[in-house]
Amino acid sequence: MDWYQLHPEDVLHHLDTSLDQGLSQPEVILRQQTYGLNELVEQDRESPWYMLWKQLTATMVLILIGAAVLSGFLGDVKDALAILAIVIFNAGLGFFQDYQAEQAIAALKKLAVPTVRVRRQGTWQEVGAQSLVPGDMICIEAGNLVPADCRVISCATLRLQEASLTGESQPVDKTHDVLGGQRPLADRHNMIYMGTAVTYGHGQAVVTATGMNTELGQIAAAIQTAKPSPTLLQQRLDRFGQQLAIAITLLILIIFLLGLLQGENLRFMFLTAVSLGVAAVPEGLPAIVTIALALGAQRMLKHQALIRKLPAVETLGSVTVICSDKTGTLTENRMTVTDLVFAGTEIAIPATLTTPLTPTPPPNPCLNGLQPSQKSVLEVLLTGLNLCNDACLEPDPDQPDYYRLLGDPTETALLAVAAQLGSWQPHCCQHLPRYQELPFDANRKLMSTVHQCNAQNLPCFEIIAQRSSTEASSLNLMFTKGALDRLLDLSSHIWGTDLIEPLSDTRRQEIFQVHDRLASQGKRILGIALRWFPQGSNGLSPKNLEQDLILVGLVAMIDPPRPEAKDAVFLCQTAGIRPVMITGDHPITAKAIAQQLNISSHPPLTGQDLAQFTDTELTDAVQQVSIYARVSPQHKLAIVRSLQQQGQIVAMTGDGINDAPALKQADIGVAMGITGTDVAKQAADMILLNDDFSTIVAAVREGRVIYDNIRKFIKYTLSGNCGELWVILIAPVVGMPIPLLPLQILWINLLADGLLAIGLSVEPAERNIMCRAPYSPTESLFSRGVGRDIAWIGLFLGSLFFGVGYWGWQSELAHWQTLVFSTLAFSRIFLVQAIRGEQESLFKMGILSNWPLLGAVVITTILQMLVLYSPMFQAIFETQPLSASELLLCLAIASLGFWAVELQKWGLRQKKH
Repeated sequence: MDWYQLHPEDVLHHLDTSLDQGLSQPEVILRQQTYGLNELVEQDRESPWYMLWKQLTATMVLILIGAAVLSGFLGDVKDALAILAIVIFNAGLGFFQDYQAEQAIAALKKLAVPTVRVRRQGTWQEVGAQSLVPGDMICIEAGNLVPADCRVISCATLRLQEASLTGESQPVDKTHDVLGGQRPLADRHNMIYMGTAVTYGHGQAVVTATGMNTELGQIAAAIQTAKPSPTLLQQRLDRFGQQLAIAITLLILIIFLLGLLQGENLRFMFLTAVSLGVAAVPEGLPAIVTIALALGAQRMLKHQALIRKLPAVETLGSVTVICSDKTGTLTENRMTVTDLVFAGTEIAIPATLTTPLTPTPPPNPCLNGLQPSQKSVLEVLLTGLNLCNDACLEPDPDQPDYYRLLGDPTETALLAVAAQLGSWQPHCCQHLPRYQELPFDANRKLMSTVHQCNAQNLPCFEIIAQRSSTEASSLNLMFTKGALDRLLDLSSHIWGTDLIEPLSDTRRQEIFQVHDRLASQGKRILGIALRWFPQGSNGLSPKNLEQDLILVGLVAMIDPPRPEAKDAVFLCQTAGIRPVMITGDHPITAKAIAQQLNISSHPPLTGQDLAQFTDTELTDAVQQVSIYARVSPQHKLAIVRSLQQQGQIVAMTGDGINDAPALKQADIGVAMGITGTDVAKQAADMILLNDDFSTIVAAVREGRVIYDNIRKFIKYTLSGNCGELWVILIAPVVGMPIPLLPLQILWINLLADGLLAIGLSVEPAERNIMCRAPYSPTESLFSRGVGRDIAWIGLFLGSLFFGVGYWGWQSELAHWQTLVFSTLAFSRIFLVQAIRGEQESLFKMGILSNWPLLGAVVITTILQMLVLYSPMFQAIFETQPLSASELLLCLAIASLGFWAVELQKWGLRQKKH
């Protein structure tokens, strides 16, 4: 149906809905069953069967399967079955890891679904966009992503960016008027479409199509997100794995030829070469990274940080600067009006005002002592707070006699104080309906609403009528609220006790003194002004409405710092991370909050200062200054770029639609989950579900943990693999047989790179993780001693294994290979415990501090003992039972690797002291 050709009332009639009531809940459920969820059908995700198939068709697994088949043809059925059993077990373990990571990522995607305000059963509710159905009445405003295809029912200066759908680069003005004739998509100006963004204004619309029935749904196959590309760390590990595979292939060829020269059986040497290749090449590295990142993202979610893009997890650990907004992030976003300044007087609002809101509040003692003329000006001020406001009062479903507030915290605080002082918003809106507005934006720092005066029972009418030659009922009245410095620039008069008088320089100075005194207490100051003009006036375009204003008064609000923010700032500074406050508030307010949080005591820079800087001056300034006030989104972008040019890794918070460029530019874009717009969330890498600065710090800490654990896994896997290679390489040189059987190599690979590696990937944070400077995200995986440790630990372990094997071989022990095998297996169990801490001793960390790893150690030990002492496993792995003394000897020698690493860590700790 061509909805744009129908009158709004006809659209509502066709969809069987109403403007005032919306849909009933039973009707919503019925329509959800009919139309399904409001979501685009994703490209098929990997099914569990496909995940299993990938595991079974991996290059290394196919080589093993080929080796098993060859063994079977050569008559060695036992080896063939054993290899196949290990392949199945290993594939099952890999499948479990992949499935767990996929489920974790899918759960995070579901949580990223935006919310939308919808009218159902006569009240406004916030619901997930997925639950929308045709006929739902929704409210849209600047910063929202349109959640479905809709017909506009009412709007105020509504403007949308539709480039993603129509290719139109400029925002398009919308209307609720009927449009005639057949029109292309781009010319349907009374329709809004899923996936487009509201850049200005607000309005109400009725949903006409959802999900795959939307315009976007019809081209979904072309615009669906492609499969995520590997993260930078995964790509580096992939390249490293390929290079390592080439080197190890050459080494295995050497071992293969040496074995043949020693007279070893061709089939035996082939299986040995295959097993050694599979064990030595850490093909599981990229998979372990994915698991670590996905599970890390889940842990961050418990701290109220929702990761939208997986690479952000690895970047978080390298952040050097956190640029944070003030309101709601460093502060509680619990705005409370503390002072009203008007008509030459100032009243303090007590914190004991009743919170339940009612149209007939009790008399307030803070109004005692006001003159009648001052009360009249106060009523004008309160009327402005009610009308120039997008928040609203709704009946409280839990307390039928009371009302609740819905909207932005600043605006709800203004409505609350007006209601508690006797000015009721629904009454004001009934007599002064809004018909035009200039919504707030970050550049103007103002909001204006124009109202038709159709009654004369409001306080401002008498004075307006006296000063105007037009009847009050024929006037338009405009209220403007916003930053005081901007408001004073546009004001020519001030409303005094008895009359409206010119705003002289002396009065301006007095007003600024009051402002600075309140702002120095950490309070946020808003100004309220008005003007009026005849209805039907010509030339009053939105651009020139905000001029020749009459200042009515000031409102001071307090938004106290979050209790945990000061500790989080201190933790940042301890961790070598510089916190930077960027706010649109007044410099004095910004400095007061920054000093309370110990961010900086230096004077802040303002947007006006930044606009005058050259690129060089800006680069110098951002090195020193940590407080920025009265800044625009363009200034945020410039600050981020300057910091990045100095090599800083920047996390930037934002909530507005204009913050999207800075969020995209930052290394980590952080959107606000409560106050953030849909556009900001879409541009961000991470969403703070609680808008709390300390959550960013917790996420940075988790990012460091994940990166550290990946490096520990690399060190553990490669040093152990090097030990295996050394003993097998050296043995033929001195005339020894190959000391390890193919199945034994595969078994150790399964235990070490499987169970033990997974346990190591969830190692908790070390005690000093936030007491050091961040590491560069581009540093080599083998920097800071990892490469050195792999080399010496591998050589040390290889020497131990060779020593055990050579002694047993020279002593002509029949089970000398079992001694080597057992020493090697137990050494990997000891080694994983030593590598848990980069410099901290295991004895200080505590063996119980990583329960998953401890469980893996216990299971691995039991399995190894079964291989040694169970007749069934003895037959498969060709082992012989060890005596108690031999077992203790193997354990003692295997533990030497642990003690060597602990000794090295002790030496590193001594160097620091």
